[in-house]
Amino acid sequence: MTNALMMICALMIPVLGTAQQQNTMVKQIEKAVESLTQAMIHADGDALHRLTAEKLSYGHSSGKVESKAQFIESLLSGESDFEDIKLADQTVEVVGNTAIVRHVLSAQTNDRGKGSGTVKLNILLVWVKEKGQWLLLARQAVRVP
Repeated sequence: MTNALMMICALMIPVLGTAQQQNTMVKQIEKAVESLTQAMIHADGDALHRLTAEKLSYGHSSGKVESKAQFIESLLSGESDFEDIKLADQTVEVVGNTAIVRHVLSAQTNDRGKGSGTVKLNILLVWVKEKGQWLLLARQAVRVP
C-alpha cells in the first residue's frame, strides 16, 4: 500500500508543477492585457512598442487591419482615441508559447473627426512569448451581436 501511495504521489508532482506553471503564465498574460489596455488609454508609445510583436496584425471591427506601426501611430495621432476601456468575461488559454485571450471590450472613444462615442466589441487576442516576454501578435474585433 505504501509503494502504491508513493507511486501516485510521484505521478502527481509533475501534474501539479504544470498546473502551477500554467497559472503563472495566465497571470502574466492577464497583466500584459492590462498593461496594453492602459497603454491604449494613455497613448503610451513606449509601452505599446514593448507590448507588441514586430509582425502585429491588428484587426478592427470595421474590417481595417493595421501593422504594428499603423496601430501605434493611430493611437498617438488621436485617429483612434480610447478615453476609457472596460474588459469583461475574459478567458485565457495557453498553448505552449502562445496564448489566446478573449474578452468583451466596452469603451468610451473620442476618435479624431468622429467625436465622442461608445463601442462594445468581442475581442480575440493572440499573444506569443518571445525572450521571456508576452507580446501581442494578433488582435481581431467584432461587434457584439
